[in-house]
Amino acid sequence: MQISFWIPTVALTAALAIKLPSIVRMWRDPLLRAVGGLLLFACAVFVFAAPSTIAWTNRVTGVPNISAPWVYSLITALCASWLLLIIAWRNGLANRSAATRRATRWVVSVYAGVVVALWALFALADAPVERLRDLDTYYATTPFMREQILLYLLAHTVACTITARLIWNWIRTDGLDGWLRWGLRFLGVGYATNLLFDAAKLTAVTARWRGHDLDWLSTDLAPAAACVSASLVAVGFILPHTGQYLHEHWRIRLRHRHLRTLSVLMRSVSAAREPFTLRGTAELRLIRRETFIRDALLQVSRHLDENLRARSYDAALGLGVGPARAEALAAAVMLLDAVDTRRRSPEADASPSGPDTAYLLREIQAVSRALRHPDDIEAVRARATAPAESASA
Repeated sequence: MQISFWIPTVALTAALAIKLPSIVRMWRDPLLRAVGGLLLFACAVFVFAAPSTIAWTNRVTGVPNISAPWVYSLITALCASWLLLIIAWRNGLANRSAATRRATRWVVSVYAGVVVALWALFALADAPVERLRDLDTYYATTPFMREQILLYLLAHTVACTITARLIWNWIRTDGLDGWLRWGLRFLGVGYATNLLFDAAKLTAVTARWRGHDLDWLSTDLAPAAACVSASLVAVGFILPHTGQYLHEHWRIRLRHRHLRTLSVLMRSVSAAREPFTLRGTAELRLIRRETFIRDALLQVSRHLDENLRARSYDAALGLGVGPARAEALAAAVMLLDAVDTRRRSPEADASPSGPDTAYLLREIQAVSRALRHPDDIEAVRARATAPAESASA
């Protein structure tokens, strides 16, 4: 039982820790405030709903079952934060219309009223026997406690239904980032799973009203559903942020690796090597490699033969290569020829300015990948130079 409370607490705390720097940095953003409030209330719900924490709260305050209105109030605040998140998420900073402000005030006022009603009903109720796990069913027929239990469950059900429906409608919107869409899917399933919590609780309470005992639905099934739901919601918040970060990090490392062949070739042109720092970030290493390659390309730019590149491009097409790869192979042939020319005689046959190197600078990754296939380059070079050699003969 304790695990079903602490697992979602850990997951939600991790989500809050990931989001916290952005929340602090951009506190004026209502969306981030809503996310922060939601995750904070969600963590608090599972911490204070754990049986051990319930016993501690009752013992410290000296009031039996005072944890009930406290936990119910946290659940109600969590429900309000769900709706406020949807309002902020769908409208953002740029659309603070009168309807948006009116909806925000409506949610805050209604759910604040529910919290006040929960404490008022508890004050009127007679609940002297402490119940750590089955309070909802044990006091299901007790005046005022009955109304208190029903009120928080109805407020929770309404918020879950509205939030889940709006999220599933949003998922179908065009133009969403892939990671965001997957995050929304987890959120939608999470909020839909919360409805299982409500169904189990309401069924167990209704059974008590009719004189039946289905307490296991409230004490066993409902906490398990809440655990699964909270974990899915935490994943829904973590996935877009973490996925985008890992995708970008992988893209940078892949580009750095693809440029290695060109970097090695450029070492024969430049006396220096690209700077290396053991603790340097992937972004810094990529920037240093690209800078080193660009500087080295400037040293061979006067030896680049555009006519050779044009002939090599036609030769690559003649060999059945696609246009994009033909461009890369032709540029690789031209670059290798320029490196060989500069190595033999740095100043021989060099024009004062040299041709434009914009293509090489723009497509260095494609050129570097082409350099990894020397057999293809040699085939293109042989086909491109064969007519010129025949004519000279």
